[in-house]
Order: sequence, then structure tokens, then C-alpha cells
Amino acid sequence: MDSYKRYFAGLNFAGVNYYDGQGFLVSAASGIKSADQLNGASFCIQAGTTTELNLADYFRSKGMQFQAVTFDTSAQTRTGFEQGRCDALTSDQSQLYSIRSQLKDPNSAVVLDGVISKEPLGPVVRQGDDAWFNIVRWSLNALITGDELGVTAANIDDLAANSNNPTIQRLVGNSGKLHEHLGLDQKWSYNIIKQVGNYGESFDRNIGPGTPLNISRGLNAQWSNGGILYAPAFR
Repeated sequence: MDSYKRYFAGLNFAGVNYYDGQGFLVSAASGIKSADQLNGASFCIQAGTTTELNLADYFRSKGMQFQAVTFDTSAQTRTGFEQGRCDALTSDQSQLYSIRSQLKDPNSAVVLDGVISKEPLGPVVRQGDDAWFNIVRWSLNALITGDELGVTAANIDDLAANSNNPTIQRLVGNSGKLHEHLGLDQKWSYNIIKQVGNYGESFDRNIGPGTPLNISRGLNAQWSNGGILYAPAFR
């Protein structure tokens, strides 16, 4: 508990921009399709992390056995996996995709579907700086709202001039007073999307299927498209 308090002391999480969870990286040749097939397996794990604790809890709850092969760093777990010192490597799925991209042959390994923990990731700000907290939070909301409404860097000017959707008109800064509460220019959210795109554009550009990480949206798809991503009303 003390270490938990030290970790979060003085920080506020402004929102979730990536819903993650602990998963498993296995050899493609193994034919393993789910964690339930890993009874008795050995796992490359970075020592001193919650990853090790989550793995123990999961296997205990399933009445399954495992062997931990611990390493000091993530790079060492990758090397151990490549050398065949374990049957699987376990970490947050986002890190597993990164590790897979660094293998000599990324196609030799697969990240299993499904996770055994909840690991939401997001921007963090200093406690007590409420003005900055609100700006960061609503900047994230603007990206997610733009993604939901199909407002992109390419079409935002056209939508600003021609859309009858009230939320889009607020998002592009043509109406509404949210900027006053944030202490920003009326075009603040327009400028964000115009310069970097919406959430989906950012996701695809940095970690999506067209990148070496090759991550699908999954839980990070919009709530209206099978995921759990959504922002509060933009007003």
C-alpha cells in the first residue's frame, strides 16, 4: 500500500486514451490460441512488476500451474523469449506488440486475444494544477469526439462551413462557450484536430495496422463500433 501511495502521490489522471491489459506473447508455431492452453507453461517476466502478481493471481484462480523465468529488464525478457527460455512472454499488450516488432522475425510470434487484467493508460498532470488538468482532459475529449463524429484534419474546414450538427459546430469553435471555462481561444479544439487529426487518426499513425506495432483498435474503438471509447457531451 505504501508503494501504491508513493506512486500516485501528487498526480491526477486526466482520462484514458488507451485501454490496455496484461496479455501473452507466444510462438506462432506453438498453435496456442488462448491463455487457457498455458497450464504448466514457463513465462518470461520482468521482475518486481505487477505483471508477476497478476500472472500468479490468474493462474491461482484457474487452478493452473506455471513457472516464472524472471529478468531485470524488458529487453532481457525479449531475449529470453527469442532464445526459447520460456513458452510465453507476459506483459501489457501494448508492450507485447512493441516487443514483437523488435524480434528478428516479428511474424514468428503472436499476441493472444484476451487479457487477464485492466491496465488503462492516459495523460497525467500534477495535482493542484486544475486549469492544466481541465485543458488536458478536454483536449483528449476533443480528439475522441472528433473520431466519433468523423471530423478529421482533412475535412474539418468543410464541416466547419457546412455541417448542421451542433456538436460539430461546437467542436470547430463556431459556437459554445467551453473555451471560456478553459481559458483558451475559441478555436482551440479546431486547432488540435487540424494539426494532429482526431483520436483515430493519431492511433493509426502511431500504433495502428499500418505501423510496425500493427495494433487493432479493439477496446479502443468507439463505443458505437464495438469498443468502450467515448467522451462526455462536448458542450
